[in-house]
Amino acid sequence: MNRYTYSLLLLFTSLVSFAQSEDTVKNVLSFDDYYTIVINNHPVIKQANLLPQQARQQLRLAKGAFDPKIEAKWDYKDLSDTNYWNLLDVGMKIPTWFPLDPKVGFERNRGDFVNQENFIDPKTNNEQIYAGISIPVGKGLFIDQRRAVVRQARLFQGMAEAEQVKEINKALLNATKSYWEWYNAFENYRLMEQSISIADDIFRRTKQAFDYGEAAMIDTVQAKISLQKRRIDFENAKIEKVKATLMLSNNLWNADGVPLDLADQVIPEEFLQITLEDSVLGELFVAARANHPELMKLRLKQDALLIDQRLAKENLKPQVDLSYVLLDQPFSPVGGQSGLDLEDNFKVGVDFSFPIFLRKERAKLKQTQFKMVDNQLAISFSERRILNEINSKYNVVLTTSRLIQQQQGMVNNYEIIVRAERLNLTQGESDLFKLNAQLDKLIESKTKLFKLKSTYQKDIAELYWIAGIRNLGN
Repeated sequence: MNRYTYSLLLLFTSLVSFAQSEDTVKNVLSFDDYYTIVINNHPVIKQANLLPQQARQQLRLAKGAFDPKIEAKWDYKDLSDTNYWNLLDVGMKIPTWFPLDPKVGFERNRGDFVNQENFIDPKTNNEQIYAGISIPVGKGLFIDQRRAVVRQARLFQGMAEAEQVKEINKALLNATKSYWEWYNAFENYRLMEQSISIADDIFRRTKQAFDYGEAAMIDTVQAKISLQKRRIDFENAKIEKVKATLMLSNNLWNADGVPLDLADQVIPEEFLQITLEDSVLGELFVAARANHPELMKLRLKQDALLIDQRLAKENLKPQVDLSYVLLDQPFSPVGGQSGLDLEDNFKVGVDFSFPIFLRKERAKLKQTQFKMVDNQLAISFSERRILNEINSKYNVVLTTSRLIQQQQGMVNNYEIIVRAERLNLTQGESDLFKLNAQLDKLIESKTKLFKLKSTYQKDIAELYWIAGIRNLGN
C-alpha cells in the first residue's frame, strides 16, 4: 500500500466518524425548557392573560347598573325678603334584578309659595318619609337593557377566555416554529463545519501526495475547488444560523420582562420523533368541535344575539310602568309609628308610552334575526373548515413521518457506500472524484433529513393549533 493510498484510508476513517459524530457541547436548551420560558415570560402571552381580567371588569361595569344610588335635590328661592320655597328631597334607589325598583326617601318642603303638588302638612314640620316601588307591566317586565347588558357581559367572559387561548396558541406556535427552524439551521451549520474540516484534510493530503509524486496536479485543483465550495456552504449556513438564533431570541424573556440572548455555546436538543396514535385524529375532531376558540366565540356570539333578539321582541310591547309609594307609614318624621294602610297616605302613578308604527323596534328585530342567520352559517362553515384542516394536516404529519424514515434509510445507505468506497480505494478501484461525489450526496441527504425533522415538529404543533387545543397540547 503506497503512502497516498494510506493517507486516503485515514481520510475515510475520519469521514465515517464525521457521518456518525456526536456533539460534545453540554449546554443543551431542550424544547420543554424553552417552552416553559416562553409560556411563563413571553410578553404576548402575558398580554393574552389580561383578557379574562378585562372581561371581568366589563361584567363589573355592567353590574354597576344595579348599584344602589343615593339622590338628593335641593331647590331654594328667596326674593325681597320673601322665602318663596325651600324644597329638599333625599332618597335612595335600590335597583334589583327583578323588574321592580324600590325607593325610600325623606322630603321637606317649606316656603310661602310652595306648589300644592309639593305641599306637606305643617303638623309634621313640613317633612315627610316615603317608601315605594315601581314596576313595569309591559315592556321591561321579562328583560330590559340593563339585564341584557349583564347577561352579555357574562358571555363576553367566555369570549375573552377563547380569545386568550387563541392568542396564546398563536404565540406558542410561532415560538415552536422558531425553535425547530433553529434546530435545522444549527444542524446544517454543524454539518457544514464538519464538512469543511474534511475538505481541508482532503486538500492537505492530496497536496502532500502530489508533492510525493503520487497524485496528479488536477487532483489538487479538484480538492481545492471542493474546499472552496465547502467554505461557501459553511458561510451560508452560518448566516442562516445567526438569523434563526435571532428569531429564537425574540421568544426568550426573563420573569422581569427583560429580553434574553442565546449564548453561542447553547445547542438544541436531539430530534425525538413523536408517534401519533390512530385515535388522535378522532380525539382532535371531538376537542375541536367542543372547545375550538373560534367556534366558542361564534357560539357565544349566537347566545348574545339571542339576548338581543329577546330584548328586541320585548321592545315591541307598550311601556306601562306602575308606581306605588307609601307616605309617612309605618314611620313618620316626628317619630310616630302606625300600621300599614294601603288605602290611605299613598301615591300611585302610571306611565304609558307606545310608538304607533314601531318602525325602529321592528327594524332592530329584523337586523338581529339576520345577524343570527349569518352567524349560524359562519359556525357551520368554520366547523367544516377546521375539521378538514385537521384531517389534512394529520395526513401531512403521517406522510412526513414516513419520509423521515425513508430519508434516514437513504442516509444510512450513503454511509454504507462511503464505507464501500473506502474498501475500493484500498484496492485501487476508487478515486478522489468518487470520494467528493459521495460526500456531496451524504451531506445533501443529511441536510434533507434535518429539514424533514424540523418540518415534522412544526407540523405537529400546527396540527394542535388548527384543532384549537389549549397550549398546543403541552
